[in-house]
Amino acid sequence: MGATRGLLVLHNGQIHTFDARHPRAHAIALRNGSVVALDDAAMALAQQAEAVRDLQGACVIPGFNDTHAHMEREGLKTLRPSLAQARSVADVLNVVRERARLTPKGQYIVTMPVGTPPYYFGGPAQLREARMPTREELDAAAPDHPVYIPAHFGNWGKPPGRAALNSLALRRNGLTPASQSRCVGVEIGLDAQGQLNGEIVEHNNRPTIEFDLLPDVPRFGFAERIQGLRISQRLYHAQGVTSIYEGHGSAPETISVYRRLWEEGELTMRTSLVVSPTWDNLTEAARAMRDWLAVARGRGLGDPWLRVSGVHLAYGGDAAVACCARQDLPNTGWSGFVEQAVTPADYRALCFLAAEHDLRVNTIVGDRLHEIVPVLREVDARFPLNGRRWVMQHIARARREDLLALKSLGILATTIPTYCLWKGGSAYLDETDGGNAVVPHATFEELGLTYALATDNIPYQPFFTLWVAARRQERVSGRTIGPGQALSLQQGLAAFTVAGARLTFDEDWKGPLYPGYAADLAVLSDDPFSQEPEEWKTLHSTLTIVGGRVVHEAEAA
Repeated sequence: MGATRGLLVLHNGQIHTFDARHPRAHAIALRNGSVVALDDAAMALAQQAEAVRDLQGACVIPGFNDTHAHMEREGLKTLRPSLAQARSVADVLNVVRERARLTPKGQYIVTMPVGTPPYYFGGPAQLREARMPTREELDAAAPDHPVYIPAHFGNWGKPPGRAALNSLALRRNGLTPASQSRCVGVEIGLDAQGQLNGEIVEHNNRPTIEFDLLPDVPRFGFAERIQGLRISQRLYHAQGVTSIYEGHGSAPETISVYRRLWEEGELTMRTSLVVSPTWDNLTEAARAMRDWLAVARGRGLGDPWLRVSGVHLAYGGDAAVACCARQDLPNTGWSGFVEQAVTPADYRALCFLAAEHDLRVNTIVGDRLHEIVPVLREVDARFPLNGRRWVMQHIARARREDLLALKSLGILATTIPTYCLWKGGSAYLDETDGGNAVVPHATFEELGLTYALATDNIPYQPFFTLWVAARRQERVSGRTIGPGQALSLQQGLAAFTVAGARLTFDEDWKGPLYPGYAADLAVLSDDPFSQEPEEWKTLHSTLTIVGGRVVHEAEAA
């Protein structure tokens, strides 16, 4: 993806550069994909500029770097009929009936889940009848089509999720009253006569229904994933996101989708991917690391637009879920990554293998950082980790001594405040320390630990995440978790923009808005520095520039 080579000058703005040498500016000049001047030096170039824009006092920040983005899935949500406006079973059936009118007989009708996006909290509780449509009701709405209304993806909301199928879909998937899931936490619904009622309830956070029970339901194909990624880029750019890091890992097909967009010159998001491995055992993992993952070693392979570096190693997981999901590859459903189930012993062995082959490890640690730090120390004793930039992600509850260990080992961190504090904060409401060890941002700041914020696509709006990081309120009770760990706006923006460049060894050319650095920036719809945190939740970008190129511009009101 080439950068615009002409000179562009933006002036009359409140520009926060996040560079200590020149923290605030009123004008900025961009050329050949880079920042070339600020303030008076930028204005001196205005006469020779290809374009000059008056920002009319708007706030400008470096582009967001979402370091746990799951960007590829957002656009996919737009490809299926929405039930967001449904408030009764009849409303759901009307959507199905209309889709049946437009769909050739025998082809599937697959909708989005029942519930209000982006979380689908409560699912059918938003319907007047507080239930899913029955098999018979779906049969009447679409007698000649298999119909599938999926449960919500667990990472969006909270279990349980409820799916519904009509008789033809049940039959084509081979389901009978005697059917059983290989995974725990799944209920196949029966009516009073012991017959299938069409409902399947998923109590797991990680999805299993489609992988295990529904082999006939259409998967997202490669063309759909390409289409979805094109849409996703536009949606993320509209929030001011200019870079992403997929630290949870990307499955082979997901990497292929990004590669296709990159090859066709359509990748406008600076993208760093981590390999989500498909191996089944340590022997296969050793062979893959030795023979097939050379492209992902060290800093990885790629350019400023697409890079692949390192692997994601899970710590824990459900073996049955992982088995079912692997059997369904290349499909990964909504996740985009490969489900893993890794025992502590295997995790230790995999970390040693990764260090031996110079593969950066990314691990979601949650509340288990204290279990992983001893492994990291062991690995470091044999393969020094400083400089390799391994990443411990999704840090939730963490002891100070373990954070100090990360700092001493040169390991980086990411957090997802929305997931841990707002959406899942009920687990931490009764901590003995008031929650100050949960997502402890202030401690990160005090220790000088390099960390970055991320959205996890729940939702994908960075300013919603920043509001959570500032207020730390659990969504149901409104109670504050760990008030001493709140981030200021300045701290949060730094962690969400410039800090992420260190995860990809890019801090010498990307991040701050300073001469010589990438021309990646967002012009905001309002000035968050003059607002209360509650107002941040609706902020977005009116103009997003990546590599000097305008990738998003809001229509004039």
